[in-house]
Amino acid sequence: MKTPTASRAISSDLSTAGPAVRSPGSGGGRPRRAIRRHLPSSPWLFAAPGLVIAAAFSLYPFFSTLVNAFTDRRTLVPGEYVGFANFEELIHDEMFWTGLRNSTLYVVGVVPALVILPLLLAMLVQRQIPGITFFRSAFYTPVVASIVVVGLIWVWMLDDRGLINAVLEAVGVGKVGFLSDQWLLLGSAMAVTVWKGLGYYMIIYLAALANVPRELHEAAAVDGAGPVRRFITVTVPAVRSTMVLVGALSLVAAFKVFSEVYLMAGPSGGPAGEDTTLVMLVQRVGTGLTGRVGYASAISVVVFAVTVALMLLVLRADRKEDA
Repeated sequence: MKTPTASRAISSDLSTAGPAVRSPGSGGGRPRRAIRRHLPSSPWLFAAPGLVIAAAFSLYPFFSTLVNAFTDRRTLVPGEYVGFANFEELIHDEMFWTGLRNSTLYVVGVVPALVILPLLLAMLVQRQIPGITFFRSAFYTPVVASIVVVGLIWVWMLDDRGLINAVLEAVGVGKVGFLSDQWLLLGSAMAVTVWKGLGYYMIIYLAALANVPRELHEAAAVDGAGPVRRFITVTVPAVRSTMVLVGALSLVAAFKVFSEVYLMAGPSGGPAGEDTTLVMLVQRVGTGLTGRVGYASAISVVVFAVTVALMLLVLRADRKEDA
């Protein structure tokens, strides 16, 4: 039991120690007010590193490209304002229309395959059978592989003296100019893009298929629906939103393709540059000591505008189906 003298001593110590050691109920609200005063700025302090990185490597290059698109800037020359001269030149540039054609064909050839094939692959590997983990890892391996390594491997396989032509010669078919024919080269690049992207989109579909109620498939099976009919009437409607997402992601990636075509066609863009894509044209025109940065920026702005337009079309089509 505390004596009156001890109680007075403790009260004296608390009063001399200041508000920092007082309990919240003793009237010492100063530390709480100090913390509350710093709370509004604390989130910005945590977000500051990410905002700085985004501003330095995303926002600044974006707005710089917009500004340069209206100038005649070169690599070592600041350039002056020329208005819409770069965009007017694009209209009469045959290489620009060639790049636009190839990029559009790439979208048409790659996007449907990357929307449907990974879904079928995901349905195949979602079953819990012995050894299925190995197949999932094998299908996902191309995703983690470097695109440069993948491109070089396919170049060696598709070359006139490569593995595939050696097999074709052995069976009597003869050599096929996968890398020398304009359309075969573009198709080969599309095949590499599809092959490398299958595993990535397969994982997205696996997550979506895990949320499809099993009861729906059982009810359809009881009604006499076969595997194909269950796929059309149950699986596809259940993962439709995921299919739209995959379509949007693959659309953007296909329209901005660079590495696959560059590695297989070379810097020149294939025979007479007929396999050049828009992004390859940006790299060819805007780099080097005499690179036309302003003109390359104008092409980049067109690529951005077309990509946004395609995305809006996909979203609008999805909204119409929801309605």
